[in-house]
Amino acid sequence: MLACALLPAAGLAGNLYKFQDKDGNVLLTNQVDSNRKPLRDGKQYRKLVKVTWYADTNVHKYGNWGSSEASVKPSMSRNRNAFDELIRAAAVRHNLDFGLVKAVIHTESGFDPRARSGPGAQGLMQLMPATAARYRVQDVWDPAQNIEAGSRHLRHLLNRYNDLSLALAAYNAGEGNVKKYGGIPPFAETRDYVERVTGRFNRLYAGDPGVPAGGTPGGATALAATTASADALPAP
Repeated sequence: MLACALLPAAGLAGNLYKFQDKDGNVLLTNQVDSNRKPLRDGKQYRKLVKVTWYADTNVHKYGNWGSSEASVKPSMSRNRNAFDELIRAAAVRHNLDFGLVKAVIHTESGFDPRARSGPGAQGLMQLMPATAARYRVQDVWDPAQNIEAGSRHLRHLLNRYNDLSLALAAYNAGEGNVKKYGGIPPFAETRDYVERVTGRFNRLYAGDPGVPAGGTPGGATALAATTASADALPAP
């Protein structure tokens, strides 16, 4: 039996549902079973969407894909530049640095579009179900939708805090925890996460134009631009 009843994900376009499996993992899905009923079984769900399940519930740990800052899982190495055009487009739309968004994706999922953490974060930018619902994501496994929603959320956090470290802390631990502790929460994972994203930006992706379609490099803006004021996001 599942831990809770299947519920419609409010605010989402299309027939999307969230449910909690017997292990307490929250899943967001638009999949149906052979009777056209929303899929309830966690094992069937994972098989159907071919999700990458990390043994460690903390998807951000180096142990999931390598020992160094630049490492990714060998099977994901081909993806390091595969999403650059999508990253660039989202970065331009939301006044973000291309390299910062790429550093977040590297830290969140190691460029694995099927990555999923134990707590339920999904896809390249590890969207939690509530975040996906907030930005009306219809398919959290679609790289374009995932990057767009993750970038919108990152811009929202930068606008709110006007501080990169606080924005990253909120992306990892939630805005409620940043408010509760009056700054970066005292969680080892969150403090480590902030350091890794900023470190990867500074040492791997600062000034990186990416690999765009057509092979014409484009410049990246300065990191300081990520804390600049921007128009308010449209209401989800």
